[in-house]
Amino acid sequence: MTDQLKRAIHEAKTAKTTSNPTDKAGASSEEQNFDMSESTYKTTHTAVRKARRFAMQGLYEWLVTDRRFETTDKLGWKDNAPHDIAARTRATNAMHTVHIGYYHEMMRDIPEQIETLDALIEQHLDRKVEQLDTVEHAILLIGAYELQNRLEIPYKVVLDEAMKLNNHFGATDAHKLINAVLDKMAIDLRDLEVQADIKANRRSSQKAAAPAAQPQPQTTDETKAVTNADDNSETPTTTGKPRISANKAIKRPRANKAQANISDYRASKKASAQGHNEAAATPTPESTAADVGLHDSNLVNSDEKSKD
Repeated sequence: MTDQLKRAIHEAKTAKTTSNPTDKAGASSEEQNFDMSESTYKTTHTAVRKARRFAMQGLYEWLVTDRRFETTDKLGWKDNAPHDIAARTRATNAMHTVHIGYYHEMMRDIPEQIETLDALIEQHLDRKVEQLDTVEHAILLIGAYELQNRLEIPYKVVLDEAMKLNNHFGATDAHKLINAVLDKMAIDLRDLEVQADIKANRRSSQKAAAPAAQPQPQTTDETKAVTNADDNSETPTTTGKPRISANKAIKRPRANKAQANISDYRASKKASAQGHNEAAATPTPESTAADVGLHDSNLVNSDEKSKD
């Protein structure tokens, strides 16, 4: 470590001992409990998400250093404890928007429970934990820790946050492995919550499918006749006029100039034709007189012939 980091760590330790002189011989830093609901820390969802990100980076650093040396029996190389990583992170980063309590909790509890968490992860793997990518291993450790110890966080939130960590730090196709492992782990650790969620989804799907599955009423000839009779029946009103049903569509004639012109033309043609026929049928005065004379002459001739 550099001299600046050492001075920052030393100042933080001295400030803590001077502020709490009575607790100097009390519980060590490993026995401190950090509560997510403490008012001295940022407790929003964004602050918790940032705490996960810093914890993932800290766990990655610890996995490639002290944890790797421990698994390879190189204990003499161990010189990067999780609390030193957390101190360096706080000294070199702006942590005022991070949930500091939850960050310290994960950096303390996950290394302590590493054996148990690795056993939970390995149950749903087709390989050894050591063969995992270090970023994927750190993300799975955080997800397994939250599923087992943070029951107030819904399992869907745990899976969603793990996907966000992978999108930010992991490989392209690593989300398939992380999602599959955490999904199976949620069934084992959060069985009641998963079953309740499945039942709720089933009920919502049944309610959505119920209106579409209702049979349509079959209309017979009798019902059609009754409905037609009801539609045709017009009940009189107080004014004596028949009541117009709202279901009946009243078609009103629309004025059309072209049709009006055609009808007027036809009427004029018909009237002119009728006048011409009447004029041809009525006799003139001259023709009537000639006809009468002819008839009279015929009558006289016939009388004279009878006399003869």
